Amino acid sequence: MSDVTPFLWFDDDAEEAIAFYTELIPDSEIVSVGKYPDEVPGMGGKVMHAQFRLAGRDYFAMDAGPQFPFTEAISLYVSCKNQDEVDRYWSALTADGGQEQPCGWLKDRWGLSWQIVPDRLIELIRDPDPDRSHRAVEAMLTMTKIDIAAVERAADGG
Repeated sequence: MSDVTPFLWFDDDAEEAIAFYTELIPDSEIVSVGKYPDEVPGMGGKVMHAQFRLAGRDYFAMDAGPQFPFTEAISLYVSCKNQDEVDRYWSALTADGGQEQPCGWLKDRWGLSWQIVPDRLIELIRDPDPDRSHRAVEAMLTMTKIDIAAVERAADGG
């Protein structure tokens, strides 16, 4: 079977972004970085091709200019075991110019969209009791960063 690997196009700071991502996310590493030769006008020393792993999954990245910025049409989904994980990722990814978005979404300082989602939220949204599930969804819709305890209280009718 052929591999399918996400490839991220950065304006001119792929190396900084992938260093940040691999430091933040466990089981991550930079595999390789190839740079444009100094002779390439405007691109010398920037990332021509990089391979890295986030949580054991491969990604590629490059610097290629501002022609195609990231949009919310693609995002990276981070499944979090607890509120501490949600808080840690949220804090790190919204720092230095990141932007909070509704319902657990954010954009990091490079404009890449992320979904920071606690596993408990998904459990509550999938609850077999439709009223409980609806209350969990309604609570989530009022939030930026997901607050697990608040979603649980809402799901329970409180």
